[in-house]
Amino acid sequence: MEKILIVEDDQTVLNFEIKELEHEGYSVVSAMDGRTALELFEKENPDLVLLDIMLPELNGIEVLRRIRKSSSVPVIMVTAKGEVYDKVNGLMTGADDYISKPFAIEELLARTYALLRRSNNSGTSETVLKNREVELDIQSMILKVRGQTYSLSKIEFFLLKYLLENQNVALSRNQIIDNVWGKDYIIEEGTIDVYINYLRSKIDQPLEEQYIKTIRGIGYMMVN
Repeated sequence: MEKILIVEDDQTVLNFEIKELEHEGYSVVSAMDGRTALELFEKENPDLVLLDIMLPELNGIEVLRRIRKSSSVPVIMVTAKGEVYDKVNGLMTGADDYISKPFAIEELLARTYALLRRSNNSGTSETVLKNREVELDIQSMILKVRGQTYSLSKIEFFLLKYLLENQNVALSRNQIIDNVWGKDYIIEEGTIDVYINYLRSKIDQPLEEQYIKTIRGIGYMMVN
């Protein structure tokens, strides 16, 4: 049974999420502040974290930052008003997805299912994917760029993996969504661009060379 850690300081919302996720067959543990969340994370080793941003003790961004020091567990950030700053900040800190309050429970369940499915099906016959001075270790999910190592979030990992597996192939936005987020998964406009820019900050910028090319009207391509 997959375990989900919910971090939410609104008791009504928390009870609702626990009820719905348990009904779907998930094991659920919960915390109502950031410090307790980190303690539970270490103790319970969850398969996914549903993390509110506005929390007592430590806010969600700080909790995520500390989680990412040691783990690539899937994390869905919850933003109170859908503010662009909160979304981008969460994604740049290492979140795999985000959802804005108020949200439909069907959307939350779909995003949870998609992330867990992708996490459980990350196997590949190759151990390391390479492109010139870029190496992606499939087992550790570590990116190495000219000897410098970077930790990746789940979305970053699967996006880079898909690009490296299809070098010199122009990939449409729909192809990227289907293979990274999952078929029929709906994401907000600009989400792909955020992740592409994050990968570029780790690859193109330090190498001062374009590895990830924008194909106007289509999508993106990893060039070698």
